Amino acid sequence: MKIILYSDAFWISPWVFTAHVALREKDAAFEVREVKLHDGEQKLDGYPSSTLTGRVPALDHGGFWLAESMAIVEYLEELLPDAPRLLPESVKDRARARQLCSWIRSMDTWPIADERPTSTMFYERAKAPLSEKAERAVSKLYEVAGRFLPKGRPDLFERWCIADAELAFIVHRLIMNGHDVPARLRDYAEAQWKRPSVTEWVTHARIPFVPYPS
Repeated sequence: MKIILYSDAFWISPWVFTAHVALREKDAAFEVREVKLHDGEQKLDGYPSSTLTGRVPALDHGGFWLAESMAIVEYLEELLPDAPRLLPESVKDRARARQLCSWIRSMDTWPIADERPTSTMFYERAKAPLSEKAERAVSKLYEVAGRFLPKGRPDLFERWCIADAELAFIVHRLIMNGHDVPARLRDYAEAQWKRPSVTEWVTHARIPFVPYPS
């Protein structure tokens, strides 16, 4: 059955990034359709009723619609069990990967996303310094990432998983805005950025940016 991934038109959503990387890692055939969030297209033409939450990313798999990036990852993992895994094989490692992905979505990291939005990664860089609140969030990011980062291997667990892509993404909010990132974490994130599934999304051609309505 045909798979359609609904993306933001600027290709800057970190959660579309996750879904797109997941589909590529699963070697799934899919089509991308862009939703112009800045024009409110997510509110039109039945999109909210189909997706239930009216957000991107959303997946349409032969008429079955699913939104939210981690739900999509879990769905693809079960739908395509013989394809390369998106989450670790070990039960405990899978739990840890889910923990990290959940934490990246938490309020602990929100000040980073708020003050270094993805538009500053792929369009105009941020000009204002980080607030004290965001600096604290960055410090905690470095602490948490340091606890997760392994020694002697390139990925968080025995093999690459989707948590590697997500951790590299949030770290690149800082790298691409010129912040001083600890060398070990920077090296890890930059190596992850070279993975073909990641590079494809990062280097995708982007239309001129229009700020989203507040």
